[in-house]
Amino acid sequence: MSAHVTSSPAASRPTARGGLLRHRDFRWLLSGAAVSQIGTQVTLVALPLVAVIGLHAPAFQVGLLTAAETAAFLLIGLPAGAWVDRMRRLPLLIRTDLVRAVAMGSVPLAAAFDVLTMIQLYVVALVTGVATVFFDVAHQSYLPRVLPREHLVSGNGALETARSAAQVAGPGLGGALVQILGAPAAIVANAVSYLVSAVCLRGIRTREPRPEAVPGVSLGAQIKEGLAFVLRHPLLRMIAVSTGVANFFSAMLVSVQTVFLVRELGLPPGVLGLMLSASAVGGLTGALCAGPIARMVGQARVIWLATVVSGPFALLWPLAGRGAAAIWFAVASAAVFFGAVVYNVAQVSFRQLLCPDALLGRMNATLRFMVWGTMPLGALAGGAIAGAAGPRAAVWVCAAGFLLVPLPL
Repeated sequence: MSAHVTSSPAASRPTARGGLLRHRDFRWLLSGAAVSQIGTQVTLVALPLVAVIGLHAPAFQVGLLTAAETAAFLLIGLPAGAWVDRMRRLPLLIRTDLVRAVAMGSVPLAAAFDVLTMIQLYVVALVTGVATVFFDVAHQSYLPRVLPREHLVSGNGALETARSAAQVAGPGLGGALVQILGAPAAIVANAVSYLVSAVCLRGIRTREPRPEAVPGVSLGAQIKEGLAFVLRHPLLRMIAVSTGVANFFSAMLVSVQTVFLVRELGLPPGVLGLMLSASAVGGLTGALCAGPIARMVGQARVIWLATVVSGPFALLWPLAGRGAAAIWFAVASAAVFFGAVVYNVAQVSFRQLLCPDALLGRMNATLRFMVWGTMPLGALAGGAIAGAAGPRAAVWVCAAGFLLVPLPL
């Protein structure tokens, strides 16, 4: 074992005295996450606009594009966790960033030669989704290696703050780039952000020992072990159900919101980006407040309380109209995403504290499979409802669905 390899999060103990930002490896981890999130948020605006404006895709095809982005969680979510537990997580994070950079970089290249099609967008979305499955599972499983467990809530809160800050700046930046350069060229920002993230991750010194192979234990047996751990734990099981419901209706919203905002509310790309940034303002506020709220009311209690308080604001989404009435969409998004981020910080930290290190990858992948696997279904449902009854009807169904989220909790 080299001098840079740490086999335990105890190597990160100086964080307890100096704070998270004094921890060198966590700074690199946070910096990479922040940059890649800005690029991702730019693409959240630009990629659907490539389909809606550039390729004139109907609502169902836009919904299918969203489904392709999240289908990987349903298709490979479970085996991904077992694979992650068999590998060092940091090199895997770097490789998946490079794959995502190449995939996203192909879109503006194809557009420049006037050969871009919806088929290519579907392939890019699917490849990026597969890489994201491995990245997200490895990232959540690697954080307890970088930070001691008593600082996981603060670490997850800082990562959510970076994510939410990117969500504030990214959509507005994306809308502006689309307005100035066009949607395909704006996607260059995402490809570059993944490259920068890979560079930041290479700066991390904390290394893991190579996971020891367990003789006679198959990949299938390891998958079953992770699945059983989640399904047999009553709290993890309920978190999975509620988060799965929330993600189903969130994906439904994402699949129709560009069509709804452009065709129903008549918003230009620049204003659309600002409108989507409203949800990120709520998310950023939630990330900053998550730790204090959890300390005040209790980490377990805040998991259900956040969804009870914020969920009803979703009913303002379909009430949005043209002109000044569009503000209701922004208000709803800010409130709902405030609650969502508080909920996520609390439940992710709770899961990491519950799970032994050897099972972290499989536990995270099992939860991702269960809660993100509903997203392609929600996106397809959103596209189908919007195609049959119009985007506003799909937004109404989405809003009503958010009222169901707290019930299992």
